[in-house]
This record gives sequence, C-alpha cells and structure tokens, in this order.
Amino acid sequence: MRTIVIGDIHGGLKALKLLLDEVGPEPGDRLVFLGDYVDGWSEAAGTVAFLMELERQHDCVFLRGNHDDLCLDWLRDGKAPDLWLHSGGVATQLSYKGLGGKTREAHIRFLEQTRDYLLDEDRRLYLHAGFTNQRGVEHEYFSKNFYWDRTLWETALALNPELTEDQPTYPRRLRVYREIFIGHTPVTRIGKTAPYRAANVWNIDTGAAFRGPLSAMDVTEGQVWQSPPVHELYPGEQGRN
Repeated sequence: MRTIVIGDIHGGLKALKLLLDEVGPEPGDRLVFLGDYVDGWSEAAGTVAFLMELERQHDCVFLRGNHDDLCLDWLRDGKAPDLWLHSGGVATQLSYKGLGGKTREAHIRFLEQTRDYLLDEDRRLYLHAGFTNQRGVEHEYFSKNFYWDRTLWETALALNPELTEDQPTYPRRLRVYREIFIGHTPVTRIGKTAPYRAANVWNIDTGAAFRGPLSAMDVTEGQVWQSPPVHELYPGEQGRN
C-alpha cells in the first residue's frame, strides 16, 4: 500500500487528472489531499465534483485548506470578503454559475467534512498549513491554525541544519512527529519547483495556483510526480498570478 500526498490544486482540474494518470492509483493506495481545492483556475466546482467521485473509487483523505474554508463560508453563508475575492474567489464563484441547489448542497457537505489533519500509524502528520502548540496538533487551541499558519514552515526553513534534536534550542514542534507534510506556502517563493524538505517538514505546494506544476509524492519511497505547469493548461486565464 502506498500513501500518496497531493499538493494544492486551486481549481486546476486538468492538472489533477494528468497527475493522477501519472500516479496510477492502485487498490490499497491511500490518497491524501492537502487542501486548497478551489480558488485560482476556472474549474473549482468541477474539481470538487471530481474529488467526490474519486472517493467512491479510492481511499481518499481530504484535508481542509484556508481557501476551502473561505469557499465554504460563501457557499453556505454567502460571505465573500475582499480577501477571498482577490485571492481566487471570483474564479470560484464563476465556476458555480448555473449549478443548482442540490449540487451546491453536496459540495457544502463535502467541504464541511474535510479534516483538519491526519496522523498516520508511522507518526507522519499531514495538514494544510501548520500548528503552533509545542506538544502537537491534539493540543492546538485555534483550529484555524491548521489551515492558516505559516510559522511552522518558516521555522523549518530558518533552522540551522547543524542543530540536532538533542540540543535545547531545537524547536519542540519539530520533535513531535517523524515527518510533517504541508502545502499552503508555495515552494516557488524560495526558487523551488518540486516538493522540498526543510528539517522534517515536506512542503508539497509547488505553486499550481501560479506558474508551477501540481505535485504528488509517495511518502515512503520519495517518488515524485508532477503535472505540466498549470498555467499552460489554462491559456488566457490568470489563476492567482
């Protein structure tokens, strides 16, 4: 059985389909999606519908991203803050144009059921963004940190590679889990285009919302699959650029 972790999709359904063709999920594989299914490219509603169908065929875990939470607020409660609209929300709204109430209700249920995190049997943690409590996710006070925090990734990036876990200044958060898999902050911001590890934190967000590819990774073997740069699949669209 493989565990395949998939980065932030941002409405790039064409990229997701190409990526899964490369991965070739088999019976017994577990697909862990790190969130941000919407906001960016023009197929947000189509992406959610595809994931709902994919779950009928495969063992899928859907984690909640900050964009999914914002989209849920709009679908369920009609909230559309400028923060969301200016960060891909308009494209998501347009993707739902003409869809009926039953479809919207099904998508609301899907988004409501997304999980804050997954902790597997090998002490690997999967979540969209991060956590702040030094004892781990079970002790986190503000659950929205799971899909908004950036300090976990910043801490891992800034860590002196010569510092060892037995030294008193080693960050306690990074001692709790064997490995941590996140998205949320594109590694393209540090000049990378493939999943990148800092300390024990793997960032799988390779900038699919912007000009990067969509990526997946086998967490045991380290094999990586990538789509073409997503913007090439949506000519004439802005994405989040």
